[in-house]
Amino acid sequence: MKLLVAEDEPKTGTYLQQGLSEAGFSVDLVTNGTDALQHVLSTSYDLLILDVMMPGLDGWEVLRMVRAAGQEVPVLFLTARDRVEDRVKGLELGADDYLIKPFAFSELLARVRTLLRRGSAAALQTQLSIANLEVDLLKRRAVRAGQRIDLTAKEFALLELLLRRRGEVLPKSLIASQVWDMNFDSDTNVIEVAIRRLRAKIDDGFEPKLIHTARGMGYMIDEPDPA
Repeated sequence: MKLLVAEDEPKTGTYLQQGLSEAGFSVDLVTNGTDALQHVLSTSYDLLILDVMMPGLDGWEVLRMVRAAGQEVPVLFLTARDRVEDRVKGLELGADDYLIKPFAFSELLARVRTLLRRGSAAALQTQLSIANLEVDLLKRRAVRAGQRIDLTAKEFALLELLLRRRGEVLPKSLIASQVWDMNFDSDTNVIEVAIRRLRAKIDDGFEPKLIHTARGMGYMIDEPDPA
């Protein structure tokens, strides 16, 4: 599970990042709202933890713009402001939970896990398919037109990501963070090589072609438009 923590107080931010990492999460940390928004729009997160009062954009504005972009990622607000009006404002903007500072880390962790369970319905899907390609996530098996396709672990993870975001152009930075858990380095061709190998197994010898390149933008999986 990948989380984003946006907290402008360095000590608190580092404390949260370390604690959540030790709990088994992959955690990115930013210290202002502008960076938080840029991260959310370029990377796929399972949960956002936003401080309300931050330089640049405040947490409320970040949430408003995230929701305006059509993203339904769960959001937990952290704030020292305990007025009812403030909590209501955050919830009306689309926040999922609200935690008042100071708080116990154990309570934060419990709320994070609750929100992730609540938002995991889509992740419970065990079968993905498109055209004559069928993927069983539990058996880690891919079959196209009745023919078993042997994939490496990374190839399977890449295919699963593409299928879960079917019809969406995924930038290399997102693929790198989700499949390889690394920041994308433009000097490496690991993404291109992986796509080429996956395409050779999934598309070569089959119709229709499913994996597509959006030049300068990224990659997607989708059925071609009918002629």
